[in-house]
Amino acid sequence: MKGLHLLLIGCLAALLVAAACTTTQQATADVGILYTKGTGPMPTLLATKQIDGYIAWQPFVEVAPVAGIGKVITYSGDLPPDDRWKNHPCCVLTARTDFMAGNPAFVDALGAATILGTQYLNAHESEAADITADWLAGRGNFTYGNITVSSVDILERSFPTVKFVNDPDEQWMAGQLEFVYALRELGTINGKLKNTTDDQTRALLFDTGPYNRAAAMVSAKDIAAPAVMTTPVSVGYLLSDHHASLFVAVKKWQYFNDTYGIALKPEDPAAARPDVVDLLVKGQKVATLKLIPADAGPQLMQLAATNAIQMAYVGNPPAISAIDQGTPLKILMALNDEGSGVVVVTSSPATDWPSFVQWARERSAAGKPITMAAPGKGSIQDVMLRYALEESGLSVKEVQA
Repeated sequence: MKGLHLLLIGCLAALLVAAACTTTQQATADVGILYTKGTGPMPTLLATKQIDGYIAWQPFVEVAPVAGIGKVITYSGDLPPDDRWKNHPCCVLTARTDFMAGNPAFVDALGAATILGTQYLNAHESEAADITADWLAGRGNFTYGNITVSSVDILERSFPTVKFVNDPDEQWMAGQLEFVYALRELGTINGKLKNTTDDQTRALLFDTGPYNRAAAMVSAKDIAAPAVMTTPVSVGYLLSDHHASLFVAVKKWQYFNDTYGIALKPEDPAAARPDVVDLLVKGQKVATLKLIPADAGPQLMQLAATNAIQMAYVGNPPAISAIDQGTPLKILMALNDEGSGVVVVTSSPATDWPSFVQWARERSAAGKPITMAAPGKGSIQDVMLRYALEESGLSVKEVQA
């Protein structure tokens, strides 16, 4: 019996060692992340097999299946862990605190125009998709090297995957805090937000007063006119359908002017993508806005940090990180929930996230780790992808082009 007892102990020890080795092997499986400073290069990199997949915001997610170069394996709301990112906040409207203090009525008015743009696009999804296709590509084609796809087709596919909302309610704020927790776990928050309580975090991040006042004005159809501003206001945004509320507000300016007494009138009405618009309230021009496009959220936050822009439509993790690092900024309201996705090359065996993880392990074990592209480091897509990879026991390695 003593010999049998020793034999069983030996077998158990061997099993534990084998399990430990298996766990270690799984934990050290690598996935490379290539930062492309925006989503534009991703389809070309995928088509030319320089990457194995990417995570992007819409409409770039839908480019891959329409062009036949990739497939969508999951949308952002379904990334692990289960239910953490369901209805996750995505883009937000932000403003520098010094600008808000000096121009509160202007901030409220731009908030009202944004709310109206959101309401219109939710009621006229097909038209809003067409407007966004016009803004992003002049209703022409998206072209990436030898790949050409219809911008209208892409936008009509992408719009149903984006949830356009504005209300910074409790559920939305709780979702924002989830990103703060994730950024802490990833080690990318090291400043003001590193050790704050939830209440302290909310106080540092949010000022919902402009939204509340804007929503009340929209409901009453009575927009308060700001004092006339002699200096143009620079407003940043991303070339993404996530910011379609801005595009709709500009392109449908006459409707909003006639119906609500507020408009973002383009100085060049023929421009597919206007870069200068006039804010009209009750028929009077009260300000000039310079619309500044960018490729990724961190780029916009750098501009905000130097006061090159005063307000921005931007992803929430870049805004959170900017506030953490001391940029005098507040998040005012939501723009959309979800709206991103993970794409892999068509030859991949992956069809969902679990099979993607298995593919990544097999490739890593073979000495050919998967390379995924992500927009700028610290973007919302980067945060979710890295968190999902680490949650799945995969090691993240930054790679160079």
